[in-house]
Amino acid sequence: MTTVRTTEPPSLPVRDKAAARERAWSGVSPMLTRLADEHATGVLVRERGTLHLVDGLVVHAESPAAPGLDTLLTAHGALAPEVWQRALTAAGTGRGPGHHLIDGGHLAPGALELCHLTALYDAAYFVLAPSSTPGRFRYGTESRLGPVRPVPVPALERETLRRRELLHRIWPDPAADEVPLIRAAPVAAPALTRRQRTVLTQVDGARTATDIARELGRLAFHTLVDVRRLTAAGFVSPQRRPAQPQSARGGPPPPTGLEQLPPDPHITLLKRLRDALEAL
Repeated sequence: MTTVRTTEPPSLPVRDKAAARERAWSGVSPMLTRLADEHATGVLVRERGTLHLVDGLVVHAESPAAPGLDTLLTAHGALAPEVWQRALTAAGTGRGPGHHLIDGGHLAPGALELCHLTALYDAAYFVLAPSSTPGRFRYGTESRLGPVRPVPVPALERETLRRRELLHRIWPDPAADEVPLIRAAPVAAPALTRRQRTVLTQVDGARTATDIARELGRLAFHTLVDVRRLTAAGFVSPQRRPAQPQSARGGPPPPTGLEQLPPDPHITLLKRLRDALEAL
């Protein structure tokens, strides 16, 4: 018997799962991902707000759909409005209002950091909403809020996606997110939490979820969560816009096929009664 010796086969490569996940992550905004890779400093302007970056990290976010840091600090007495105004005025000397609030003993550094991060994630959810309008970036402009903790872009985008999925699980229709809300009569009314009852008291047919958040001094995303739960339970519904009698071009509306149906005798009778009453 002849013994044949062979070399040992090479070991199979071990897959780096963490690196694979990073490569598979495409992000919410390709432009924001590129700016993070470039360690860019400046302001990213999108359709629904702005993100401030320093060395590729997000340090501040603003959106018309979310109450600002000033509202969150002053709405419930954590900071007097006049104190915030004095800090803004003093910020013109070269330091941000956050420095003046801390130096003046109005806020502890940890409290400012917590409020700032909460407001940042809240506004960023709306800034990073899907949009057909391209964003633009202004290099070299820094936020002068004060001492803040920057947020890495992947962490911000993952949290944004998590919030989108949460709202979709609660109620998949986003119609109630941006339009005025009206009250509805639920078939089987479930028990409401205190937060939900407070939001429900603000529904008047004119306020949107953003209006309610500002009125209550609450985070806009948390208000959206309450609104979607109230919608799913049947307590509120979005205010439907009236149908346009004319098409977008100003011509007559397209035929729907209803013109060929015979007239409803009940409607005809009601019209005759109305004409008779008007003639009296």
